[in-house]
Amino acid sequence: MSVVKLDILSDPICPWCYIGKTHLDKALAEAGDHPFVIEWHPFQLNPDMPREGMDRRAYLEGKFGGKDGAVRAYAPVVEHAEKAGLSINFEAMQRTPNTLDAHRLIHWAGIEGKQNDVVDALFQAYFVDAKDIGDKDILADIAAGAGMDRDVTLRLLAGDTEIDDIKNRDAHSREMGVSSVPTFIIANQHAVPGAQQPDLWAQVIADIRSQLADNGN
Repeated sequence: MSVVKLDILSDPICPWCYIGKTHLDKALAEAGDHPFVIEWHPFQLNPDMPREGMDRRAYLEGKFGGKDGAVRAYAPVVEHAEKAGLSINFEAMQRTPNTLDAHRLIHWAGIEGKQNDVVDALFQAYFVDAKDIGDKDILADIAAGAGMDRDVTLRLLAGDTEIDDIKNRDAHSREMGVSSVPTFIIANQHAVPGAQQPDLWAQVIADIRSQLADNGN
């Protein structure tokens, strides 16, 4: 079977990205031999976040006017997460991180063919374990858990490798009209925004298989 590129713009602190990946993974598992080659791309929800991140309560005050506003804003997230079989531990989160280093790790994981594992681990660390994924040691632990070299990862994180590249790729996506994540781009042509349900992905996969068959692939 020919392969089709599926580019995913995401941020590891975006709950809709976590839910969207869960839906996609379910559809891919049910499809079996699916046609996609997947690559993850950077998009920061908070590109102006200080590099050290900030206290989550202060973040919620600034963005939603306090805890009550945040509860209202996150209510649909909690509902959709539960429907997807996920539990998001908002109460335990102490800090909202800058995700630049997490995006660097995702990029390096892609070079080693471990991108999906690292993305999964980042979502787990942030949304379930309530860890600060802006912390370099935590990122190095995630890298090691995915089979990457922890010491090499720490050395890379201590430097500025890929920082400009990540920022430029993020800016390019915004210039192309992406304003929210997740955004899925199929075969460099069709953009699918949002945390789509597994049945939509099942239909997309069926359509692609049909097109490939018609083309003799």
